[in-house]
Amino acid sequence: MKKILENNVIRLRAPEPEDLDHLYRWENDTSLWEYGASIAPYSRFALKQYLIDSKQDLYADKQLRLMIVIKESNEVAGTIDLYDFDPFHKRAGVGILIDEKFREQGYGLQALHILEEYSFNFLKIKQLYAIIPENNRGSIRLFSKAGYSEAGILKEWLSSGSIYENALIMQRINGSLI
Repeated sequence: MKKILENNVIRLRAPEPEDLDHLYRWENDTSLWEYGASIAPYSRFALKQYLIDSKQDLYADKQLRLMIVIKESNEVAGTIDLYDFDPFHKRAGVGILIDEKFREQGYGLQALHILEEYSFNFLKIKQLYAIIPENNRGSIRLFSKAGYSEAGILKEWLSSGSIYENALIMQRINGSLI
């Protein structure tokens, strides 16, 4: 029987207290803020409370964060999220972060495929989408490789001080659901 949320190389799992250092480093890396929704640093206390309080219930929280773990070494390579879950329209946004040490090794693509299989076949989600800054060529390549297609451009969508940047909407639709 095939296991959900893993393949032979990686597994996706709920965040654990020992992930606090990873989350603290990623959430406070200001070079990553332009790609996400962070506008201020997170304290260790706030992240610890998140780990304690998170129900990891997609229907209650409208989001689900999973850690990407390399099975052979048990190292955390990154994190992948479903966010803005809409159970009526059966769609969710996807966010992914691969630690710099593990980029360009295929872990991001594998994580996207596992999350897609879980979302489409287990959760019965109709569509997944990603909003990606137009200059984030690495993420655009990753989502294209994963079978996402460009669905539109959001003009001047992302703010970086007084500069506004376009964002691409990339979408993957589950063709097996009617």
